[in-house]
Amino acid sequence: MASDYGYNLWFLVILNSAIFIVFAFSFVKPQTKLDWRAFGGFSAFIVALFTEMYGFPLTIYFISGWLGNEFPNLGLLTHSSGHLWQDLMGWRGDPHLNPLHLLSNVLIAAGFILLYQAWKVLYAAQKERRLAVSGVYARLRHPQYLGFLTIMFGFLLQWPTLLTLIMFPILVVVYYRLAKHEEQNMTAEFGATYLDYSGRVPAFIPKRRNKRAVP
Repeated sequence: MASDYGYNLWFLVILNSAIFIVFAFSFVKPQTKLDWRAFGGFSAFIVALFTEMYGFPLTIYFISGWLGNEFPNLGLLTHSSGHLWQDLMGWRGDPHLNPLHLLSNVLIAAGFILLYQAWKVLYAAQKERRLAVSGVYARLRHPQYLGFLTIMFGFLLQWPTLLTLIMFPILVVVYYRLAKHEEQNMTAEFGATYLDYSGRVPAFIPKRRNKRAVP
């Protein structure tokens, strides 16, 4: 049905992109060049995502031409048919309730929570011109970058597209390089204090806390 057509909805592209970008901006408050580069990569990913989700379904056109006979729903060009995992896995029911979509919601929420927790600590440290080592920074050196990547991975599970699948590994490399550059800056500013901190705290994957044996 024409009313079910889920694309060329450019107002929704702009609205949803703005909501997530502004929401992320309110958590990270970019100040340095590194902050803006990280935020810019995330923003580009979000715009590309919602452009295919509501604007022009490039991935659907490509896949429907390749797998259209096996998965005829791909050619319907409705919003529901755009949930690729629902069609490719043969799941029934509301696509917003399939396992990967629910997991994606958890990851997106976790990423924003991590961004917020990191921003609180980092903002206070920057105001006092000291090293951020408390809160989530006591377990990770780069929780903000991990937060951005977690949100983007969550969106990949929810609505994979050709462009975002290409962008994601590139952004992983970009964030890794930004993290290394940031560490050089921190070493230059804080010297041995930062070297001691970086030697104890991992960059992206927290260490498991060892429970003390009960005598």
